[in-house]
Amino acid sequence: MKYLLKTVLLLILPFFGWAQNMVVNITPEKFSKNEDILNISNTAGWIFHQGNDSSWTNKDIDTISWEKLKPNELSVKYADKNGRVEGWFRIKVLFDSSLLNKPIYFDFVQWAATEFYVDGEKVAGRGNGGEKGKDFSEYNGGSDPLSLRFNTPAPHIFSLHFVGYLSQVPPHDLKTHFFNAIVWLGGPNYITKEFKSAKKAYTFLISWMVGCAILSLLFWLLLLQNPKEKNLFWIALYTSAFTIYIYFWSRAGDSNGITYNEGRTYVLLGDLFQICTLLLLLPILLIKVFKRKINSKLILSLIILYVLNVSEDLLPDSFSVTTQVKTGASIIFVLGVCLYYIITSWKSLKGAQWAIVVGLIFTAFILLAQIILTSIFRNLTHSSFYNYLITSLYFLSFPLSLLVYVSMRFKEMIKEVQVNAQKVVELSEEKREQALTQQKVLEEEVARQTGEIRQTLENLKSTQSQLIQSEKMASLGELTAGIAHEIQNPLNFVNNFSEVNKELLAELNDEIDKGKYDDVKAIAKDVTANEEKINHHGKRADAIVKGMLQHSRSSS
Repeated sequence: MKYLLKTVLLLILPFFGWAQNMVVNITPEKFSKNEDILNISNTAGWIFHQGNDSSWTNKDIDTISWEKLKPNELSVKYADKNGRVEGWFRIKVLFDSSLLNKPIYFDFVQWAATEFYVDGEKVAGRGNGGEKGKDFSEYNGGSDPLSLRFNTPAPHIFSLHFVGYLSQVPPHDLKTHFFNAIVWLGGPNYITKEFKSAKKAYTFLISWMVGCAILSLLFWLLLLQNPKEKNLFWIALYTSAFTIYIYFWSRAGDSNGITYNEGRTYVLLGDLFQICTLLLLLPILLIKVFKRKINSKLILSLIILYVLNVSEDLLPDSFSVTTQVKTGASIIFVLGVCLYYIITSWKSLKGAQWAIVVGLIFTAFILLAQIILTSIFRNLTHSSFYNYLITSLYFLSFPLSLLVYVSMRFKEMIKEVQVNAQKVVELSEEKREQALTQQKVLEEEVARQTGEIRQTLENLKSTQSQLIQSEKMASLGELTAGIAHEIQNPLNFVNNFSEVNKELLAELNDEIDKGKYDDVKAIAKDVTANEEKINHHGKRADAIVKGMLQHSRSSS
């Protein structure tokens, strides 16, 4: 029985060493066409042993106890209590004859310390793993890729010593998970293509960011000039957040020369602003542009989704499925909200509002086309032109639609101002005509009233004349009565003395006839006395008449 077990073990043990006996063929077809890069960290054939032993670099060591593990599968479970992850990777590779005697480039992960061996000989080191009493120091980029030439068709053993630490900030994963690779291979044209690709990427990133920044600045300036146009505030806020997102996204992608905490900060800030533009600002912008009421429950739901999605970056990798589902559900929810407002506002949409709808539909079409094309033509994912074109359309389509909306909106505002101005002119003309008509009516009324006043004045004058005449007549009557009274007295005396004289003269004649001359003389004296009195009162009446005549000459 013992011999049987030994025999079985001897037959089985060689198969445990299969992982190291497996040879990975490196052919030109495995390198990406645009960058000439092969992510060998994600290639099957790697074996791993946790810990550190310098003898593990030897070509002919026993690897039965090593486990199959790709470098990009290294996780938290391999960390010790101090958060240190250390181990060795090995892989056996065979280069295609077309790659012999040509430069092959090796580039290594940042934010960790690595040592690279080929066939037991150390050829490169990045950072310091803390051996021989030295302090650990992680590699932060800046070194040129390692260039090697392989002259023989025989397989080669690549050994990689890795030392890294878990992140001290959430989600506390291995720092190198940010890159999804620990070592890359570059083909003979890697340097040339990498430089062109980097230059092209930098050009596109700068173009996207500058374009969005200019639009954002333009919207803020327009808002300052037109503070009553409230939609400009949300448009400017959206484009500003989108610009900041592009900036942090580009900084996170260009991780050369920055620490892990800096890179992680850029990622978190980029995600924060990306989710802010998608989950919060986009729905609110639609609500404002479409002139709909803000639903408090909807805003609360969006804020909750925003908080959940921001917290996604703070969760460890073990929750990746949950966060993917949550992110997908959030995107579907937001798209549903946008679609709801578009459909329910469809009949009332007009003018500039259609620019927003077209921009959203075009952006959604770009994303859908990208999903369909990459699922049908998988090689498109390796086309930098395709990726930059799709990304450019995605980044710039909706901001440009906002610019179109603003321009159309200002055109509508100018038209509204012109229409209002025309209405004001027409109203002013109407008011002017009404004023002229009213003026004519007033003039006629004034003329009529003036005529009436003149007639009234003439009547008053006539009445006044009549009153004056009446007063004159009354005064004249009073005056005449006074004059008559004044003249009547002397006339009475004249008349009375005349009657007496008449009687005395008759007596005088009788006495003469009787011969009584003494009586005649007496009667003659009486007659003379009466005549004197008659003369006196006659002069008195004459004086009254002269006084009246004299008064009429000296005064009107």
